[in-house]
Amino acid sequence: MIKISVLYPNSEGAKFDMDYYCQKHMSLVKRLLSPAIKGIAVDQGIGGLGPGSSAPFLAVGHLLFDSVEAFQTALEPHAQAIMGDIPNYTNLQPTVLISEVKM
Repeated sequence: MIKISVLYPNSEGAKFDMDYYCQKHMSLVKRLLSPAIKGIAVDQGIGGLGPGSSAPFLAVGHLLFDSVEAFQTALEPHAQAIMGDIPNYTNLQPTVLISEVKM
């Protein structure tokens, strides 16, 4: 199993519409990448390690797939639609991490 994590950094002037992201964007992603997508999760940053510190990320979206190839095959025909929706909920440039789930 592999996980695609899309991290949205917390920075000055950052805009992020969590309702839109959860209700519309992730629904779009799930619909377009089905049946290859195996699971979705969204984390909302609420703090950092130190007491009262800001979260380093405003949000992180997680997508689960059987393999990198399954992800790439599912994404290819829909990448433009998915990426084109990003300005509807944020002004941030996300960082993408592809990882292998070990536990």
